Amino acid sequence: MKKTITLLLLLVAFGSCKLKDAGEEVTEGKGNVTVKDSTVVNDKDENGCLASAGYIWSKVNKECVKVFSGLQLNPMDQADNADEALSAYILFSEDLKQAEVFLPNETSSMLLTGSDKTKVWTMGDWQLVASKGYVLKQAGVDKFAGDGEIGTKVTGSDTEQ
Repeated sequence: MKKTITLLLLLVAFGSCKLKDAGEEVTEGKGNVTVKDSTVVNDKDENGCLASAGYIWSKVNKECVKVFSGLQLNPMDQADNADEALSAYILFSEDLKQAEVFLPNETSSMLLTGSDKTKVWTMGDWQLVASKGYVLKQAGVDKFAGDGEIGTKVTGSDTEQ
């Protein structure tokens, strides 16, 4: 009787185990188990930059960077721009002969070449001019401008006067 009850309990225990969910295909190989409908996402670009963390490949620095660490230039038609996603960002090479421009809503950057002596960098109809800050022009029309300081600007004071 004890053997029958033990056998019955073992059958119920093993019979109630769920081996796989409907719609999932489980494959085994070399000790690894993979699920066909996995939610793991690989959002690295071709250079290995993690886009979901805000990184993009810099042609000047030859590494993944956060463009928000560069010089911020606000759109000329929105001088009081508070949305950093609408701004252009500039990174310079160490010798200041190249300026890498990251435009809003663009997936890659463009390289402007020039000189720190003339303070003008160009590529095609794009031109970056350094004079009391920076102005980025396209075909002679001012598109973006900034004061040339890195980081978010704080105005006013937190102390009473």
